[in-house]
Amino acid sequence: MAEWRNGGSATAGATIPRDARQANPFFHSSIPPFPHSAIPTMLARRIIPCLDVAGGRVVKGVHFVSLKDAGDPVEQAARYDAEGADELVFLDISASHEARDTTLGMVTRVAETIFIPFTVGGGIRSVEDAGRALRAGADKVAVNTAAVRDPDLVRRLADNFGSQCVVAAVDVRRQGEGEPRPPVRRSAGPPLDWSVYITGGRDPTGLDAIEWIARLEALGAGEILLTSMDRDGTQQGYDLVLLRAASGRVGIPVIASGGAGNLEHLAQGLEAGAHGVLAASIFHFQGCSLPEARAFLRARGFPVRP
Repeated sequence: MAEWRNGGSATAGATIPRDARQANPFFHSSIPPFPHSAIPTMLARRIIPCLDVAGGRVVKGVHFVSLKDAGDPVEQAARYDAEGADELVFLDISASHEARDTTLGMVTRVAETIFIPFTVGGGIRSVEDAGRALRAGADKVAVNTAAVRDPDLVRRLADNFGSQCVVAAVDVRRQGEGEPRPPVRRSAGPPLDWSVYITGGRDPTGLDAIEWIARLEALGAGEILLTSMDRDGTQQGYDLVLLRAASGRVGIPVIASGGAGNLEHLAQGLEAGAHGVLAASIFHFQGCSLPEARAFLRARGFPVRP
């Protein structure tokens, strides 16, 4: 059974249903719920390495393509745990496209190796899929493609496991002038700036990203994992305009993803309103350690764990 390990902090901003707290075997009873849309201003900011996994290996690409090998998932997870990561995110990036379940055996091996909170995404299409991931050792599940195809899945997951277990992953691409745009599903407001993509960034949905994350919050998601496909793997920094728009629209934590290439980029993401910064390239390939990142952010005045 999944449990919070080694003092890991829970997702803030989540409303935890009473029946989930009392009856659900996956509920982490020691975690006090935060009122929805009421995140403490001094909540510790999180540094979160990401393990994108395909074919049993950690991979990293640019704009979701041109993948290159970044090591063994279990070994990488153990390293990040030892360095003091706040959490880990494990994304089976081909599961949705291949219409298969998450590789639960690997989830179990990673969970048995680490002592920090651990989110699993990719191939989670039902409450039953989420339950299997939690039983395998995950602390939270991330949904993306399945949530777009069946938005009520987010509500069912929150009702069954508590919002603190539900991460809504949103992959977006900026729609620039002169670029072809999918039919946009929005009733009013300014022109579409970012469109939501699913199936590992392969398929546009026509959903406006900012409206979609607001709906995800209303459905019961505990946090938003927001990835800029334009910045993914470029190491040019997060899309700060996107982060400001997203964090200003919802009250649950927004996790910045896509583009971190140095420690300054992590600080910029937090300054833009993110409550956590997800990164891969900076930790996988550049030799930057988690202690260095934590010390840098602490020196900049951000509340981070010792």
